[in-house]
Amino acid sequence: MSIPTLPEITAQTITTKRLTTRVLFSGPEDGIPVLFLHGNTSSATWWEETMVALPAGFRGIAPDQRGYGDADPEAKIDATKGMQDLSYDAFTLMDALDIQKFHVVGNSLGGMVVWHMLTFQPWRILTATQVSPGSPFGYGATKDIAGNPTNDDFAGSGGGLSNPELIKRLAETDMTTDSPFSPRAALRTIIVKPGSILDREDELVLSMCATHLGEQDIPGDSTQSAHWPHVAPGVWGGTNATSPKYNLEIAAKLTATDPKPPILWVRGSHDLLVSDTAASDPGFLGQAGLMPGWPGAEVFPPQPMLGQTRAALEAYAKNGGSYEEVVIPDAGHVPYLEKPAEFNAVFHQRIQS
Repeated sequence: MSIPTLPEITAQTITTKRLTTRVLFSGPEDGIPVLFLHGNTSSATWWEETMVALPAGFRGIAPDQRGYGDADPEAKIDATKGMQDLSYDAFTLMDALDIQKFHVVGNSLGGMVVWHMLTFQPWRILTATQVSPGSPFGYGATKDIAGNPTNDDFAGSGGGLSNPELIKRLAETDMTTDSPFSPRAALRTIIVKPGSILDREDELVLSMCATHLGEQDIPGDSTQSAHWPHVAPGVWGGTNATSPKYNLEIAAKLTATDPKPPILWVRGSHDLLVSDTAASDPGFLGQAGLMPGWPGAEVFPPQPMLGQTRAALEAYAKNGGSYEEVVIPDAGHVPYLEKPAEFNAVFHQRIQS
């Protein structure tokens, strides 16, 4: 799918040892590299405005990750490895570009990739900026800030809980707001703070519709479970890869990693996707009466996503690292697009320091 880019953005198709994909570039070729990793159901398109706003002397690099956009559709995500496929793809891209050290920025699922990158080759990362990242423990089916699972098969996480109407409308490249579950409606009501309309909304919706779909992509496969809500993660695709079943060890690895690049954690005050009351978390939906059969807060409470991230970062800091948490008012899940001036102020200060 061809998605128009900003005039200051250059798009190239690059083949590495692992993946052929579209990569967007901004700034001088010899500039200080900044790698941008997009979230689920999106693509590199979502980073264009942030890339062209980089300070002078910086080089923006944003790939379509495996399973999204113009990445090779034959390249699948092995969910049983958590974020390993996407993390290795990112490092291998930088190898292909002959870049050894770089700043990295991740949003949502892309932030979960950054957690893995920090545990794998931290010496290559100058700084890490995490924008509304998924919890280091994974998304769904954990009940406390220590990341303890709600059940032994991690039911309540993974691709089986994806909204089938949204998947159907993604497949149809639905650009309307005829349904509350169309991509554009989801963007306006769940991804950004409700009431916000982003610039280049058409390009963002087209990017959502370029998500690779199927049992090995999005939503991925799933398994039945005796535990509420009776759907457990499968083994393929990006959404399954976010399950704590495949990510629980990352928080501990973060604490132990050496060296420890400085981390900037930025989130919107009205984030509805990654929060302690996330709109797609079965624990929160059950508590709100929107998913039948909820077994109660003692069995399946809302996942404390923010508390988990903060606890992991506190442990990171106590063991020699550093982090800063910044909350941008009146923004949702993508504050870099909703409040670009506020985001860029803290982001630019971090990478320039």
